Amino acid sequence: MKPYKLIPILGTILLLFVQSLHAQDLKTTPVFSLDEMWKIAEMNNRQLKLSDLNLQQSNLEVLEAKDRLLPELSIGGDLKANSKFLIYDNGLFSSPQDVPVKGYGYRVGYNLNFTIFNGGKDKRNIKMKEEGETRSQYEVDMQRHGIKYNVADAYLGLYKFLNFRDFLAAEIAAEKKQLLLIESLHKNGIVLKSDVLRTSVKLSQLELSLSGIEKKIDITKQRLNILMGRDNKEEFDITYKSGFEMDANTDTSYADYVNIALHQSPEYKMVTSDLRLSEMNIRQIKATLLPKIAVYSNYDYTYPQISFYPYSNDLWGFGQTGIKMQFSIDNLYKSKHAIARAQVVNDQAREMINIKKDEISIRVKEAFLQQQQAWESVKMAKENIIKTTETVRVIRSSYLNQESLLTDLLEAENALLEAKFNLTTAHTNLKRTHIQLLAIVGML
Repeated sequence: MKPYKLIPILGTILLLFVQSLHAQDLKTTPVFSLDEMWKIAEMNNRQLKLSDLNLQQSNLEVLEAKDRLLPELSIGGDLKANSKFLIYDNGLFSSPQDVPVKGYGYRVGYNLNFTIFNGGKDKRNIKMKEEGETRSQYEVDMQRHGIKYNVADAYLGLYKFLNFRDFLAAEIAAEKKQLLLIESLHKNGIVLKSDVLRTSVKLSQLELSLSGIEKKIDITKQRLNILMGRDNKEEFDITYKSGFEMDANTDTSYADYVNIALHQSPEYKMVTSDLRLSEMNIRQIKATLLPKIAVYSNYDYTYPQISFYPYSNDLWGFGQTGIKMQFSIDNLYKSKHAIARAQVVNDQAREMINIKKDEISIRVKEAFLQQQQAWESVKMAKENIIKTTETVRVIRSSYLNQESLLTDLLEAENALLEAKFNLTTAHTNLKRTHIQLLAIVGML
């Protein structure tokens, strides 16, 4: 093949290679922050979608209740076959008079009914449906706070495991170098064979711990994908090496948080909504003791006219317009127990408010104290990092100078690794307790 004929082929291959690299760039793994995960979860989480559908249902129930205020209007008619019209002037066993009527008949007309008073039941029913819609909104808010806390909990767990993985990977790399050094010292007769074996055992344990951390990372990522409404096998990363802001507000007191919770907590709003619904239900049952008044109107065209005397085989029209009143006497004694039951439900709702207030106070107290404990743990963990780092430096130097045992060095290294774990855990606990506190009081 001539060289100039290879140029188009090489150009095509180069173009395909460039396109492949571009496609790989487009498929880069997304990196999410906690706020970005919250936004994705609020849009795609399946539980939140279900809550939104329940809220839509409550909204439609309000509109349906308002539709009942409209007049009832219907049109109708019928087509019928008439039998002979026999009139028994002298009793059933006498010869009847055969009144001539058509063998068929029909009717067409309208009927209008409009309630003008029924004790306010229809308007109160609208208010009850509106209150139910408000309660559904509180449920959506509570569900949203719960989902955001679950996302944060999984996110912080992933943050912790990723840092643990880095710590273990760095420790494994350092331990491999140390093992080479100890093996070299053993060959030169400076240290015992047992030091080599101990270091090898520690390295195996570190590698096993790293394998366990990798599995926990996979499980946590799957959980986060499900919470965000994504396919559980989709890949993503988080920004964990730079840490995160410690935005816990230490200026807010426990009493402030309780006061906020009693004004913003969806859980507390739900029980107060239940109380309002129970009060309206009592008035709704008492309204059955009042009369129902309605305006009505109807008009029909009928053929033939056989309703009034004299009868006729002609088309005729007849209608009525008026006011009618209905009063159910049986409700005077039937509603007694219904009202008593509704009053018990109302009393239960009042007690539930007090119970929920105590429950929220306890939960706020627990989260508030856990946040304070987390602050203290962070401070202590930072101090331990400084101390254990210096301890490892001193013991490593003394070990190489044959002034200390390998077990002392390994214990110091394990203590330093544990101190790093504890500091990361303390940071995540501080963030988690603050987010939990915000979720309880309704500020998340």
